[in-house]
Amino acid sequence: MTKLLLSLHVLAAIVAVGPVTVAASMFPPAARRAVPAETDGSATADVSTVTLLHRICGVYARLGIAVPVLGLATALAMGVLDDGWLVTSIGLTAAAAGVLLAFVLPRQEEIVERLGEGRPVDRQGTVRLAMFTGVFNLLWAAVTVLMIVRPGSTTGA
Repeated sequence: MTKLLLSLHVLAAIVAVGPVTVAASMFPPAARRAVPAETDGSATADVSTVTLLHRICGVYARLGIAVPVLGLATALAMGVLDDGWLVTSIGLTAAAAGVLLAFVLPRQEEIVERLGEGRPVDRQGTVRLAMFTGVFNLLWAAVTVLMIVRPGSTTGA
C-alpha cells in the first residue's frame, strides 16, 4: 500500500504542481507583452494567452491539494510523520501554498482584469509577480529536494 500511495503522491506532484510552476513562470513576461483589449471588448491573442495561463494556475492549484493529502497518507503508512525532514517539508509546502494563494493568483487576476478593461499593465507589478512566483518555485524545489534526500531517514542517501 505504501508504494501505491507514494506513486500517487509523486504523480500528483508532477501533474498538479508542474503545470502551476510553468504557467506561473510564463505569466509575467506574457503579461508584459500583452496589449490591452480594445474598447469594444475584443481581446488580443496575447491577452488570451495571459488569461489561459491564469486559468491553468487556478485549476491546477485546486488539483494540487491532492499532493499534501497523498503525502500525509504516505507518511502515515511509512510511520515517518514525526521526522524532521517531513515536518520541514510540510512547513515549506504550506508556505508555497500561502504564496500562491495570497500573492501569485490574486496578482494574476488583477492583471487579467486590467488587460480585459483595456488598461495597460504596470511593469513594476509584473516584476513583483515574477518575484513571488520565483519564491513559490524555490519553495517547491526545496520540498522536492527534501523528498528525495530525506536527511536522517533510513532510506535516504
